[in-house]
Amino acid sequence: MPPILFPLTGYLVGSVSFGLLLAKHRGVDLRAIGSGNTGATNVGRALGRRTGHVVLLLDALKGAAPTLVAGCFLGADAPFTCATGFAAVVGHVLPIWHGFKGGKGAATGVGALLAVTPLAGAAAFLTYLLAKAVTHRASVGSLSGAFVGLGVVLALRGASAPSAMAGGIALLVLVRHAPNLRRLMHGEEPPEGEA
Repeated sequence: MPPILFPLTGYLVGSVSFGLLLAKHRGVDLRAIGSGNTGATNVGRALGRRTGHVVLLLDALKGAAPTLVAGCFLGADAPFTCATGFAAVVGHVLPIWHGFKGGKGAATGVGALLAVTPLAGAAAFLTYLLAKAVTHRASVGSLSGAFVGLGVVLALRGASAPSAMAGGIALLVLVRHAPNLRRLMHGEEPPEGEA
């Protein structure tokens, strides 16, 4: 199997929006509710906290699963394995199946980090939980988790393909949270802001 097919598969898997699919199954237009975002936080608003947690897990799995498969064939640190993890996050953010209008990439990024550098993925997830609990804002948790994950990968791996993947994920999460950052700087980000 040509290595380039692994990132392509990662992108296609990442493009599956579990939030949209679950909402549609219940007859709900997720894009017309709350923030209109397809991620777990808005799903929690629209369909209940339990369903939001399910989407959070599924979004993380679609980052982890293709990356783990690539790692089995190519090695966990291989450039194409890390490209697969990053591609899954790009798929979540710009999903081909859903008009290139996706989520913000945080949960899928955690899944990819867990597959390549488990300690960094765990640190990112725990940071997300802690920052969200302290600030009551999912956006702060997502941003904090992405950059703590990057920091841990850099500390453990230095200049490497996993570090490049983590940096790309952190940059995507940052760009997707630009509106949240503007609201945070002006004190206008509501509690439990979109993830």
